Amino acid sequence: MENGASQNGRTPIPARLLGVGVRGARTVTKATGIDRAVEVAAEEAIVAAVESKAVERAMARVLEGPVVEEAVEGALESERVKRALLEAMDSELVDEVWRRLLASEEAQQLVERIAEAPEVRAAISAQGMGLVEDIGRTIGNLARRLDDRFERVVRRIFFRPPRIAATDRAGIVSRGLAMLIDGVFVNLAFTAFVALVTLVANTFGGSGEGGSTLAIAVGSTAWLSFGAVYLLGFWSLAGQTPGMRFLGICLGERLSLRRSVRRLLGLGLSVLAVGLGFVGIVFRERRQAWEDRFSRTEVLYDERRPEPAPWSSGLDGRAGAVGEVALDEQSGGTAGDHQGDVEGEDEKGAERVVDAAGAQGDA
Repeated sequence: MENGASQNGRTPIPARLLGVGVRGARTVTKATGIDRAVEVAAEEAIVAAVESKAVERAMARVLEGPVVEEAVEGALESERVKRALLEAMDSELVDEVWRRLLASEEAQQLVERIAEAPEVRAAISAQGMGLVEDIGRTIGNLARRLDDRFERVVRRIFFRPPRIAATDRAGIVSRGLAMLIDGVFVNLAFTAFVALVTLVANTFGGSGEGGSTLAIAVGSTAWLSFGAVYLLGFWSLAGQTPGMRFLGICLGERLSLRRSVRRLLGLGLSVLAVGLGFVGIVFRERRQAWEDRFSRTEVLYDERRPEPAPWSSGLDGRAGAVGEVALDEQSGGTAGDHQGDVEGEDEKGAERVVDAAGAQGDA
């Protein structure tokens, strides 16, 4: 019968009685508030258990154990996690978040504060100055090598004995490049000055016509005066001009105004003599030109230059290697051949000194 009733879709009588009893008990508990009290008691028991010291110690042991680390490593190594992260990074949602973040007022204020920070400005300025100093150091080192090689070639052409010992006096290449750089500075400053004077003259009713003999004479005199003030000022105040500083050479000391004037006169005479006054830089042992002898000064290699920047540690080496190869190729030999020539010349110079000493002793 029971099987027949269940087959006909009817619930058995015991089941129906049990269901009626459960529904009645549920109704009674709701009416009396017992179910709510049980839920509150269970919730408080769970919260108390979670906040207990024992649960905290258990959670700390779990977090400090290898379980969490292994789980994280497994998740990171999982291909599904990788694909999910890549898809999330490539999604439009991430792009939208970045756009909103960068467009926000807070982000703009943060960027402005960082850009206006004195540390950032100082770092940018130091990096720019370090780059200029590195370029000057590289050019200066190459110029020092050219000083010795140029002097060696010229002395050989004129059958003069080569230099035996190295010297710390600047050669003609370094001094010539420094003078060229100073000339560029003088011309730029003088051009700006002339433009300003011309603008003022035209503003107050000047004709703006130029090219007359008087104008050319006045302009030339003004240019020479401007250059003279430039040289006198830097020789007296710093002991070196900007061009000399860039190439790493100096006078060794600040000159008095009187010595600076005497040096300027010697420089003018050397130029008027079609460069004859500069011959002493090549042939004299102390590399002194007329301006050096008139003012009792010497142009030295400046060894007080700052250390190279970290990012350019290999710059000098590469530039020096390139300069050496280029000079060797132009001279038609290798570095080893040049070294052999130098050693041979030194030995010949030493023999001449010994022979001269012996001749004096015999006399």
